[in-house]
Amino acid sequence: MERATNILVVAIGGAFGSVLRYLVGLVVQARGWLAFPWATLIVNIVGSFLIMLIVTIGATATLSTNVRLFLVTGIMGGLTTYSSFDYETTKLFQEGATMTAFANVVVTLTACFAAGLLGIGLARLLAAD
Repeated sequence: MERATNILVVAIGGAFGSVLRYLVGLVVQARGWLAFPWATLIVNIVGSFLIMLIVTIGATATLSTNVRLFLVTGIMGGLTTYSSFDYETTKLFQEGATMTAFANVVVTLTACFAAGLLGIGLARLLAAD
């Protein structure tokens, strides 16, 4: 029964995360930001920040298994899109937009790493209160 509950919790969280990712894509399209994969970059940065924030808080506070599964595996798993990042970067290379593809790799890796560190820092600040 516990495994079935865990699967349900992940599925519900994943649905929320996927809808959030879709909504970010709609906003980016509505703004006409089409020359660069902004939606994927945004959700990966936000996801990197939030996953590290949640995991770090979880290391110092008691989060139930279901809460952790819902937030990290479910919502963050549905929100972040590394596979989309890979596809979009490869497509840019194939289309001859080499500098844009390299920029996407550098910006994504740097910004997501920095966002993760910020998540850890914020979690530690919140835990200190």
